[in-house]
Amino acid sequence: MMRNIRITVAGFQFVATPNPQAPKTVEAFMKLLPYRQKLIHVRWSGEGVWVPLGDWKLGVDFENHTSHPSVGDILFYPGGYSETEIIIAYGSCCFASKMGQLAGNHFLTITEGLENLPVVGKKILWEGAHDIVFE
Repeated sequence: MMRNIRITVAGFQFVATPNPQAPKTVEAFMKLLPYRQKLIHVRWSGEGVWVPLGDWKLGVDFENHTSHPSVGDILFYPGGYSETEIIIAYGSCCFASKMGQLAGNHFLTITEGLENLPVVGKKILWEGAHDIVFE
């Protein structure tokens, strides 16, 4: 059974529901909880924030991947053309890197607190990196 995840960032809390269409990514990510990182604004993707993970591997391949996340969709990019990362769309977003368009596994969807997501995105855009905790 997949349980919801609480996300805390920039003084806001969100609840995300695991996506059953990405079971391997969800299962691997759940083993990391609680998971703490830094969240920064995207460079090329539009209205989104991301956790850059360099060469780190979660041990999953592509599943349920998309280049066009909706507001509140959380994608995991397993690496390849660009570095491994987690991206959260807070507005209009087309997932990309300096190498061009990418696709990431849509493994979580924010279902509570969505109205505050654009506030967090703009806060990170103007203030810089913030801590993020998934638990």
